[in-house]
Amino acid sequence: GINAEYGQVSSAAVLAPLFGDTYHRAKAADSKEEFIKSKEAATAAASWGSSIVGSAIQTYGVAALINSTGTLSYKGAAYLGSLIFFATYSPSLVSALVVENRPIDTVAVGVLSRVFETVGLSVFLTYWGTRTNPFD
Repeated sequence: GINAEYGQVSSAAVLAPLFGDTYHRAKAADSKEEFIKSKEAATAAASWGSSIVGSAIQTYGVAALINSTGTLSYKGAAYLGSLIFFATYSPSLVSALVVENRPIDTVAVGVLSRVFETVGLSVFLTYWGTRTNPFD
């Protein structure tokens, strides 16, 4: 639905370079048939499919949390999204900065992407509305 599409749109800024490079390699291939049979096409299709499934599961989980906590305001949704962000991304953030010594700009892009996926999704679902009873 529209909620899973939000996850796709918010992650497009991070995934676009990956698919953009694959697209350019596809155009450079001798024929469309060769690219479709290639490992790159299979990898791109698998990544895209698992990303859609992951977004749908994340959206369902966030909507369930919004419903179960009775969150009605944007402020409450932002707090809930922040809690989800810190619970899910903090270990990766510490690892990227301390253990892997990644450049700060690379880490910042990842943080921004995850903030859109968590806080943004919570606020968007509060705006869009979630069903509290699937039989309504």
